[in-house]
Amino acid sequence: MPGARLLPGLALCLGVTGVAFAVQRIEEALFGRAWLEALVLAILIGTVIRSAWTPDRRWLPGITFSAKFLLELAVVLLGASVSAATILAAGPGLLLGIAGVVVVAIGTSFLIGRLLHLPPRMALLVACGNSICGNSAIAAVAPVIGADGDDVAASIGFTAVLGVAVVLGLPLLGLALHLDGLQYGALAGLTVYAVPQVIAAAAPAGSAAVQMGTLVKLVRVLMLGPVCLLLSLVAPRLREETDETAPHVTTGERPARGRLPLHHLVPWFIIGFLVLVAVRSFGLIPHAALAPANEIATLLTVVSMAALGLGVDVRTVANAGGRVTAAVVLSLLVLGVVSLGLIHLLGLA
Repeated sequence: MPGARLLPGLALCLGVTGVAFAVQRIEEALFGRAWLEALVLAILIGTVIRSAWTPDRRWLPGITFSAKFLLELAVVLLGASVSAATILAAGPGLLLGIAGVVVVAIGTSFLIGRLLHLPPRMALLVACGNSICGNSAIAAVAPVIGADGDDVAASIGFTAVLGVAVVLGLPLLGLALHLDGLQYGALAGLTVYAVPQVIAAAAPAGSAAVQMGTLVKLVRVLMLGPVCLLLSLVAPRLREETDETAPHVTTGERPARGRLPLHHLVPWFIIGFLVLVAVRSFGLIPHAALAPANEIATLLTVVSMAALGLGVDVRTVANAGGRVTAAVVLSLLVLGVVSLGLIHLLGLA
């Protein structure tokens, strides 16, 4: 059976998820509340396991399936908890501000990379990965600019490690800055790489933070399409002239100049999320189904976070060059500063 190859890795992720929920229950029994949610615990436990043991090939299909498809499915289900009224309530100022943050962050991050003498394509991968949506942005931008496979691998490796670090550290920053739920949710949506990671980072601040973070993050993800189109027009020198497949370059055939696959611009789970938002807005989802859908989305997200932790190799940072490390970290700091500036400018409360 084709699905049988998923079982070992999927079972491992479910096992980590079970342990994460058990530890959360122990926290609640001892302290009256969970200081670390199951979402965060799953990442930590998975990372500890990955640091002590490298899964062989039989585990990888299930881990990859959990980290990618299950998290995307969780995002789709999350659409049932958001109505069009919530999106419209955000106002045009926030929507335009998110686009502005992405543009400023990409430009500043690219400049930092070039000042640190990174090659142009590597600098662009780092800038787009940090400023939009991590691995998805890197995977989409790489064929547009003809990025080298080594550059792509290094960028994605950093995204995996720093993505976990941001999820774990952002709640502490929110507390230190005394941000309320909406402000902290907006910060999470503007800075965290992946949508499910936004949920994990925002969860400690409550449901308002999760909803605001998800909304902001989805608008940020939708910036990927315009950015790819713009790069295909203004950066022809970064791309090889031929459209033939090159094994040493990004996996798969590069799209022809001026023609980008739709799935690179708008991921399927974003479309699914928007469809469920529309269905919810028209009142077509029974009220009794909303809570179960949210619970399933939460469970799938925790399983995905376990898989994310199992895929993190903390030695990636140690083995990378100092210039790349500095470029990624400084780029992320710039994104955080610009995001805080937008939050205070709009007076979110």
